[in-house]
Amino acid sequence: MAVPAGPYGSWPSPIDAALAASLDGRPEYVGTVGPEVWWTEPRPAEGGRRTLVRRPADGGPQGSVLPAPWDVRSRFTEYGGMPWAGTERAEGGPLVVFVHFADQRLYAYEPDAPGSPAPRPLTPVSAVGGGLRWVDPVLRGGEVWCVLEEFTGPTPTDVRRVPAAVPLDGSAAEARSSVRELTDDRHRFATGPRLSPDGRRAAWLVWDHPRMPWDGTELKLAEITPDGTLGAARTVLGGPDEAVAQVEWAADGTLLAVSDRGGWWNPYRVDPASGKAVNLCPREEEFGGPLWKPGLRWIAALAEGLIAVLHGQGSSVLGVLDPESGDLVDGAGPWTAWQPTVAVSGTRVYGVAASPRSAYEVVELDTATGHARVVGAKSADRMGPAYADPAYADPSSALPSSARPSYAVPSYPVPSYPVPSYAVPSYYPEPQTRTFLDQAGREIHAHVYPPHHPARRAPADELPPYVVWAHGGPTDHVPPVLDLHIAYFTSRGIGVVEVNYGGSTGYGRAYRERLREQWGVVDVEDCAAVARALAAEGTADPERLAIRGGSAGGWTAAASLAATDLYACAAISYPVLDLLGFAEETHDLESRYVDGLAGPPQTLAVRCRERSPVARADRITAPFVLLQGLDDQVCPPAQAERFLAAMRGRRVPHAYLTFEGEGHGFRRADTMIRALEAELSLYAQVFGFERPDVPRLPLEP
Repeated sequence: MAVPAGPYGSWPSPIDAALAASLDGRPEYVGTVGPEVWWTEPRPAEGGRRTLVRRPADGGPQGSVLPAPWDVRSRFTEYGGMPWAGTERAEGGPLVVFVHFADQRLYAYEPDAPGSPAPRPLTPVSAVGGGLRWVDPVLRGGEVWCVLEEFTGPTPTDVRRVPAAVPLDGSAAEARSSVRELTDDRHRFATGPRLSPDGRRAAWLVWDHPRMPWDGTELKLAEITPDGTLGAARTVLGGPDEAVAQVEWAADGTLLAVSDRGGWWNPYRVDPASGKAVNLCPREEEFGGPLWKPGLRWIAALAEGLIAVLHGQGSSVLGVLDPESGDLVDGAGPWTAWQPTVAVSGTRVYGVAASPRSAYEVVELDTATGHARVVGAKSADRMGPAYADPAYADPSSALPSSARPSYAVPSYPVPSYPVPSYAVPSYYPEPQTRTFLDQAGREIHAHVYPPHHPARRAPADELPPYVVWAHGGPTDHVPPVLDLHIAYFTSRGIGVVEVNYGGSTGYGRAYRERLREQWGVVDVEDCAAVARALAAEGTADPERLAIRGGSAGGWTAAASLAATDLYACAAISYPVLDLLGFAEETHDLESRYVDGLAGPPQTLAVRCRERSPVARADRITAPFVLLQGLDDQVCPPAQAERFLAAMRGRRVPHAYLTFEGEGHGFRRADTMIRALEAELSLYAQVFGFERPDVPRLPLEP
């Protein structure tokens, strides 16, 4: 049978916006409570809340620990961090503490207690500024040790942070004075204390403005006195030009740290007495990453002395490191990218991993047997027999047809062939990880996702439209893994290329620092270089190129429209649009970020005029859609409104969509559906194909 032909962009697909939204987000913050594994998991259909999930030790089905509306998520520095901790008890089942998003209070909960009593608050509410926020907890005796973020005034920078101890008896629920501060607040930022195996010492990380945590941090160490206070803290590793990303304790009482002192984040053993650091695996690979949130973990010590590590270039895989010999053995399985959340229990390592054919899911590796399997948050591709190899497949993934999820095919004309729900993976794109060169011959890393459809082809004389995706951060990166938001476009005949432009993590400190004082230049030029290369080689239609991004990626998308006429249109989400405004209006964590990205305060006004889309709006001629959460504290709506005011009267077709209740990054299913369909409609109108299956996006003027 001949494969039907249809123009790029017009292909039908069972991957609709509702399916992409329902599976958006990923499990996070994996931990163990005795032999059980727990994690947080998104619920887009429940207002975007995150629930706490546990998997019984006997291998029984996973289950949500807390019903709606409980939302296990911290607002610490607006980005959050590890929001929970738990411990096994001899009687009464586990005790867990967690942060509830709505009021940011710390709660204690006993899920197995008779009568299932409701969580009880441990911390008070403050009416000052952003209130009291808690993150990165650990249980110690009758207290929770964590980090306190306390607002002292009305502005985002009226804030102090300090390691603190919260009593478990609830005496601080109405009394801030009952919270013990473990150190002074001389440092602007801190992670939660890590307690030594003998309980006599604590280690944590600190840093100060104007540095970001990937610029330079210090590893602090202090003795814990018999009365539970911390003695004088001293720095044993790190400094202004050395970024320590994580600290843990080994079973023998030595410190394990991830430092980039050699140009790459590598694992080190640190002598607590002398501070002598020994690189356990010197490689030009990253064993760590940017510490955007307290509680991220790239390494974890196993009881027998081995170390579970995440490592690689561009994306991370899970391995087990022998610190004595330096031998590193990677775990089995199809997963090609792991998130920085690793936990251990006995010989088992738990993490969150994905691949080009599977979205992020919770994976268990038994280091005693080498067996790896999915234990939670199974990816959508597990509907079918994509991974039948028993060496790494979860046996429960082979569902009978009656148990497979059923996804509705959209209402526009569908193929004449049947598309059963378990065939959805046949629409997934296959990424091509490539390296391009800029004009100076420097490398640019990218993942190319060509249009893909199992039963559609384009006319032989047509080149596909392509959208350049600029990631957020900008000190971050994207790995080549399944993303149904990408598949939403590629299965319809629109190519996507994700660019890890200069400044991205995953490729060493030198690559990361290419963006220093060059934000709005290097990122824009690298994205354009990749787009031009795809067009020059005949992969993409040079007349149908677009760019999209959110947060820092939104800045790159908007700045690209002002700097070049390469793109036919853009999708811009919750963006930075004004360097001066960002420095003055954003949250405290990033209030000095522009010092490194664009230059010191005395040069910022000039750089703003040279690079900010608000200041260069007169150069923008391509259509765009601007998507903004009205509760965004990182990139407030005021920036978007100033940008639109600067565009007023210029007669550039555009749309501005705002979303009540959404902050920085969209979490609600209805928001993501509207955003995806609006973006597709923009491309249809600009690139010249029909999409009757989505509402037409009104463009002004």
